[in-house]
Amino acid sequence: MTFEIDINGRTRRVTVERPREGKFRVLLDGEPRELDAVRSGIHGLSIILGDEAVSRELQVTPSSVRGEMLVTLGGRVISARVNARQTGRGGADAGTAAAGEQAVTAPMPGRVVRVLVKVGDDVSARQGVVVVEAMKMENELRAPKAGRVKDVSVTPGTSVEAGRVLLVIE
Repeated sequence: MTFEIDINGRTRRVTVERPREGKFRVLLDGEPRELDAVRSGIHGLSIILGDEAVSRELQVTPSSVRGEMLVTLGGRVISARVNARQTGRGGADAGTAAAGEQAVTAPMPGRVVRVLVKVGDDVSARQGVVVVEAMKMENELRAPKAGRVKDVSVTPGTSVEAGRVLLVIE
């Protein structure tokens, strides 16, 4: 299976082969890597890369921005888009063309840590608007389009379920 993954504006070509259960051969821009992987929780993988004796925890969770995933590895969170060119979701300003009101929703159950905007604030596409802690990781959710904040329905400390509307941008 081959994918194009956009990470921080750079497109990487990734091919994944599964020769046997729990074993994977990954080609990253043509460079082969061997790894072992097992599921760890709902959105996680525990991976061992090559001959390393250390397991690394990797989390891949949906973002509030359509087509975007949040990837957490070693405490660092980055956004990634899979096959963005084929789906028309590539480019840094993909969210700026969204018409009408757009809701920012919680990608998973968690707790609101910070609200970075207030009603009436102007925001740019992909600007951080709220931080939600889930599974001991902080996830900064971003504006799906440029616009003005119409409604903020949460405050720091609010517990949220997956899919709950946190704020609306018009």
